[in-house]
Amino acid sequence: MAIVGRIVDIWRYPVKSMRGERRPSAVLAAAGVIGDRGWALRDERAGEIRGAKKLPALLQCAARYLAEPAATGAMPPAEVTLPDGALVRTDDPAAATRLSAVVGRPITLWPLQPAALADHYRRAAPDNPDMVAELREIFGRLPDEPLPDLSVFPPELMQYTSPPGTYFDAFPLHLLSTSSLAALQARTPGARIDVRRFRPNLLIEPASAAPGFVELAWCGKILRAGTARIRVEIPCVRCVMTTLAQGELPREPAVLRTIVREAAQNVGVYASVAQPGVVAVGDPVSVE
Repeated sequence: MAIVGRIVDIWRYPVKSMRGERRPSAVLAAAGVIGDRGWALRDERAGEIRGAKKLPALLQCAARYLAEPAATGAMPPAEVTLPDGALVRTDDPAAATRLSAVVGRPITLWPLQPAALADHYRRAAPDNPDMVAELREIFGRLPDEPLPDLSVFPPELMQYTSPPGTYFDAFPLHLLSTSSLAALQARTPGARIDVRRFRPNLLIEPASAAPGFVELAWCGKILRAGTARIRVEIPCVRCVMTTLAQGELPREPAVLRTIVREAAQNVGVYASVAQPGVVAVGDPVSVE
């Protein structure tokens, strides 16, 4: 096995599309980092689970767990910091009302539901009946930019907003390299490239000084980190979320322009868990 890097950051996102929490270590189960995207908002006007692609104000909120989630059983509540600094728990009956005021639409707040409750995850009709226009809005593409190839995604995403039983966009893990961040910064000198724009679970510093988007070469391979084995699935197609303001990071459309132009629309990789285990900051990452 060849060592390709080491883990320098681990992230978990208790509420879908809200800012997450750094962790010194994490347990990887079949469904990814335990507790990751354990809660989500349902847009009651649209009739589906939605994130910051449609409700960008969610990125102005941050969430953290008050107790460690377990691999099985009910998801514990998370504490949400609202844009004005006020705190509310996800199990507070007033939470939906307060978050509705933040996003400007009536929402309800849901812990992860069983996959058998398929209607909970089902897509509603698109906001725009022109599907090309709808996709350009979601992916943040300009009229002269290509749309991504959607055939690479799991087919159930045509019917559901996420694979049923999860609140992930496509796969349970997202890996990103520090060299990709450096490559984007070099190509977008006026922008502030920050790991938080890309929402990885594992940020990996490559072992070599090879520049560019090195993790794309891991697709189709198995990585070992800590006691876990990770199957790298496909490149991560980037969307409008990379451009949105969050915390002190300003709105930055230039980030996505660079990704489309210089990185074939992809930064980072999606992955799944081939063997559950524990990973920690500092762990070496190797390719089988």
